[in-house]
Parts: sequence; C-alpha cells; structure tokens
Amino acid sequence: MRRRNHDRRYVRRDGGNAPVVNPANDHPQSEHQQEDTTSTDRSSAASPSTSQPSQNLDHPTKPRRVRRRRGGAKSTPPSLEKSEVNSTEPDAADFLADELSTLDLTQNSNLVNNDNSTVEKLHLSSGEAKSPEIEKAGDEEYETNEEDIMLTILNDLRSTVSEPELTDEQLRLNDQLQEDELLALGYIYGGNMFILERHKDMRYFQIHVNVEATSEHTISAKLNLQADSSKESEDFLYSFQAQHLPPIVLTCLLPTAYPSHLPPYYLISVQWMNPDKISSLCSMLDSIWTEQPGQEVLYQWTDWLQNSSVSHLGFDNEILLGPYGVTCSRDKRAVSGSRSPDADIPYIRSYDDEKRRESFLESLHECCICFSESAGFDFVKLPCEHFFCVKCMKTYTDIHVSEGTVNKLQCPDSKCGEIVPPGVLKRLLGDEAYERWETLMLQKTLESMTDVAYCPRCETPCIEDEDQFALCFKCYYSFCTLCHEKRHVGGTCMSPELRLQILEERQSSSRLGNEQRRKEREMINEIMSVSVIKQSAKQCPSCKMAISRTGGCNKMVCNNCGQYFCYRCNKAITGYEHFREGTCELFPQDAIQEWNENMNERQVFQIQAQLFAPHGQFPQRGQICPNCRQFNLKAGNNNHLFCWACQAHFCYLCKKVVKRCAQHYGPKGCKQHTDG
Repeated sequence: MRRRNHDRRYVRRDGGNAPVVNPANDHPQSEHQQEDTTSTDRSSAASPSTSQPSQNLDHPTKPRRVRRRRGGAKSTPPSLEKSEVNSTEPDAADFLADELSTLDLTQNSNLVNNDNSTVEKLHLSSGEAKSPEIEKAGDEEYETNEEDIMLTILNDLRSTVSEPELTDEQLRLNDQLQEDELLALGYIYGGNMFILERHKDMRYFQIHVNVEATSEHTISAKLNLQADSSKESEDFLYSFQAQHLPPIVLTCLLPTAYPSHLPPYYLISVQWMNPDKISSLCSMLDSIWTEQPGQEVLYQWTDWLQNSSVSHLGFDNEILLGPYGVTCSRDKRAVSGSRSPDADIPYIRSYDDEKRRESFLESLHECCICFSESAGFDFVKLPCEHFFCVKCMKTYTDIHVSEGTVNKLQCPDSKCGEIVPPGVLKRLLGDEAYERWETLMLQKTLESMTDVAYCPRCETPCIEDEDQFALCFKCYYSFCTLCHEKRHVGGTCMSPELRLQILEERQSSSRLGNEQRRKEREMINEIMSVSVIKQSAKQCPSCKMAISRTGGCNKMVCNNCGQYFCYRCNKAITGYEHFREGTCELFPQDAIQEWNENMNERQVFQIQAQLFAPHGQFPQRGQICPNCRQFNLKAGNNNHLFCWACQAHFCYLCKKVVKRCAQHYGPKGCKQHTDG
C-alpha cells in the first residue's frame, strides 16, 4: 500500500500570489451554503499554518472484499441541533471544491469501463509518447490528487459536526447496519459502486448513479457567437438529442454514528451540471435524511438521484446547460466540472455515443437479410443506422467486389442507398479484395470523367484538352483522343475502316517481323470487334460503356456507372416519364409481337396471379395452392380452383386438394359455388 505525505498542502491556482492553504487547520463557520468569491477573497480569508501537521489522508484506491453479516436492531436517535450538521468551514471547502472541479471528472465516468484516458489528457500538452511506467505513475498521481481533495472536503465537513459518544453495543450495531447496506447496494449497482478501505475507521465509497431515461433528452445550450465576450450579443441556442447522460457521482464517508445518530458525509460530483443545480440535489438528500432520521438512507438517496433528480430540476422537457461564467450560490458539497459549452456538449455527446454503442453490442438484433437473431457483436452498423449481420455483409461485399460492381456497394436496405464507408469495407474484405476495391473505384471514377483518356502505349490516364489531344505524363506520348494515333494538328482522324484496310494490306507484306505482325493482327481483331459492338450496342451517355439489349423494354441501366437511359434515342433518363411523352416506345413493336405469339394460357394465369395477389398491384380474391404454394385467382363464384403452376385441383374454401369433385362438394362437403 502506498504511503502518502501526511503534510500535503494545496496551492491556489486561480490567483497570482495566493498563499498556501492547509485545509486541516482552517477554522469552521456555520453554513454549507456560501457564495463563490474571487481568489483574492479566498486567499485573504485563509491563513497558512505550519505549526500543526495536517490530517492523515492515506487511503488505498483499490476496492476490497469484506465479509458481510446480519443482525442487530435499530436504535432511536437523539435529537440533534441544526448547527451540528449544517456548519462547515467556508474557505477551505470552497477552495477544495473548486480545485476538485478543475480536475477532469471524466475519469469518474470512465471508471466503469476501466478507461485510462486520464493519462492521455494529462500528457496532451506535451505531445510526447509516454512509456507505460510514466503513464501508470501519472494515473496514480491523478487518482491520488483527486481522492485526497475529496477526502479532505469530507474530513472538513466532518470536523464541523459534533459526533456523539456511543457505547460499544451501539457502535457494533451501526457497523453491522452499514455493512449490510453496502452489501445490498453492491448487488444493486454492481460495477458502478467502488468501495475503498476504511479511512480512520470509517467506510469510504463512491457510487456512479446513471440517470434513468424513458426517452431521449433534448439538451440545449446558449452559445455566444461574438468573438469579444465583453460586447453584448444575442445568444444562439444549440440543441441536440441524447439518450444517456453522464452519471451523477455520489462520494460518501460513513461516520461511526451512522445510521443511529448522524447522516453520511457526502459529495455530489456532476461533470455537466451547474453548481447551483447540484446544490439543489444536496438539499433534497438532506431532506430525505430529515424525514427518516436514524434509518439507512443510502439506497433512498441513490434511487432518488437515479429516478427523480431530472424532474426535480425541471428537466422533463429540456435540459438547459449553464449558465456559464455567472457567480452563483452553492453548497460546498456540490462539485461541478461544467466550465463552458465547448467542453460540456462534446463530453455529453461522446458519452451518449459510447453508451449507445455498448447497448447495441449487448442487445439481440435480427438481421433484415437472413432473419437470424444474434447479439450486436455479430452485426455491422452503418452510418445510416441500418445494421446487418457480419456474414451477410461479407457475402454482399465479396459479390460486388468480385463482379466489379463496386459502385453498387450501398446499404442493403432498398429505401436507403447510403454508400458503405471504406472503414467498414476494410474490416469485411480481405487485403487482396480491398486492394481490388480501391483499384476498381479509381478506375470507375476515371471512366466517369469525360475529359480522361488512356495512353495507347502505357495505359496511363491522361487529361484531354479542348482540341481533343492529350499528353501522357509517364511516357510523354502525345496522341489524339479520338483515333488514339500520334498527334496530328490540322489533319483529320483516320477512319476505322481505312485503318482496317491498311492493316490488312500490311499483313501480306514480307517485310513485317513476326512480333510486329502479331501486334497488327491484334489491332485488326480489336477494330473488327468494335465495329460489331457498335452495330448491336449503344454507348452509355455517361461513361460511354457499350451496352447491348438482349430483351425487355427500352429503359436501360448501365452496370458500370448506374445511369438510366433510353435504348432507342440514347438519352439519359431517370424514370418512365420519357416514354409517357410519346417520343419513344417503352417496348419495341417486334418484342410485343413476339411476346403475343409465345404467350400461352398458363403464362396468362401466372401473370394474373402476380397482379391480383394480396400483395400485388390489383389485389383480388384467390387462394394459395396447398401443393406448390402459388397464388391462384378465383374466377366468379366457383370454389373449385385449378393451379396454373402444378396443375393440381383444390378447394377455395377448405384449401385442400380435390381428387373427386362429386365426393368433395355436396350436402356433406363444401359448397362448390359461393359469392364470397
């Protein structure tokens, strides 16, 4: 166990020449409530002391396990004078509360998650990488500083109260009641409760009370947009939603006379709340003790802070942060870390996001693709708030990357269309697949740019100028972007037909080497392929990709860039409005004629079933076939249906397969004809 310096002193940090203050030797006054003063007033009221040693503040920081026992009855407390519990030392407690509030109270809220972010904050200004030993030492120093200040304030509160002398039996009974109460609180709050070893034979612990919320809180703060704070300007009201609020930290020191005679000595620390509002919470805890003196009140305190503190402060509809920079009256047991909206708003939002993430990971969810149910750890949550299981998302991304349709890597929800971010793709795809995704994205981005052409020598992307020429920055080849030949200023491009004719004539020349002959043969094949493609395909108006229609309507979509266009006039379109204008037909006449010739009775029934199904475009009466589960339309009032898919006969009323109509329909069976 670490031993600390018993003669610890705290120096004022808000005044230039403020003297050293020894909190243990300051003299008490009469009330908790005191108005905040400047550092000059505090330093003048505090007198430094060097003649007496300060109180022993030695205590460990690790929780301990204690064996709990039951037994004992309560004793009736004697009446106490008000001055015995409501008097405290003004200057030392005020100074220490301010000193504690300047510390980063986010360490308190992060204790639940065993977060070591405090060390990073302590070394943020240095910009140097800290070794694990230095980080550990800095963490211990921070905890020591914070705990010493809190213990000093509690000891200062304790010094203002006259503790009665109790018999051994009363001390034993109080000790047993305290032990049982802490055991119950440990079961209730679990990891949010931290029990430290006794300080001067008194139990010392801390509880992080999470405020219960039935719905999201609306949190608002007034922001001053004026650069010069001395000038008056209108405030801008900034609001946001948060479901989880940072906890209210209750730190208690239990006297030996609790619960029979005295209440616990406590501090309430809240990072985002104004000191005046925290003082209101302290007053409410005092009133709870006053209503039931001599009884255990720790659970009543924590339960009230958890369920009623927000409504008590009038935060039912909206939580208004601040006011900031205003001197207010406060209880010395109220420790606030609120300094400015620049710090409070990011802190609350960060805490809320972390808690939402934890809640999502621990809860069960159903995948909208495979409908399997599992914990949030097995899901991928996209920025659009839609989430899907890892297996489905990995299969989904692998398919698009392998097929090259990376521009369609969007949220699988049909009504969303949000792009899957690269960070998510990097976790789902392997290294090789992710590199392929990056290459394809670069390639498709360049292909979608109309002023980009590829060098015919080294295939390097080049920028086309206004004269349709380009210069390769890699091999410095200047070429025409139309015919991909050498730059020809003032001359026309050679047509593909003429180039094909020249290359075919050169193939019969005996002067060509084998390698040159092979290259020109490849050029001939490419020219002929392009010619055939141009005869049977259309170019996408966006990326110039050649697309051929094999069937269906004239509304086409480019798989490369996702652009919709009309196959007849080659114009870019968005919906079917283009075909309603009468300029172009949705279906070619030859396709309509072929469709009418090949259509048989079975296909007619199939289309009718799809159109008139319960979820179709024109829902009508019908029934699902018990054999193949296909929908069949009921014609007129006849209940005998014939399945168009499996050729089975079944009854519309009882949904059973009918083998013989005479046996199934009749007085003892189903009616063959009904209107319903």
